[in-house]
Amino acid sequence: MVLGVANACKPSVVPLNPPPPSATCCSAFSHADMPCLCSYKNSKILPSLGIDPNLAMQLPHKWKFPRTTKCQKGYPT
Repeated sequence: MVLGVANACKPSVVPLNPPPPSATCCSAFSHADMPCLCSYKNSKILPSLGIDPNLAMQLPHKWKFPRTTKCQKGYPT
């Protein structure tokens, strides 16, 4: 699922003026496993794919998801 989110959301998580996230990105993120996604927060994998981890972690807040989407204590970081 992480790669699905990465592919759907990549335009919105690359540095330098990313566009707003698409409906496809929002849909992919709404089904994502947040603990798994959080495990990539400080990983070198996202930058190696051209993804800014800080922008990626901001995505859930752009849609105001009702469920908790922050990388909380206990989630791998």
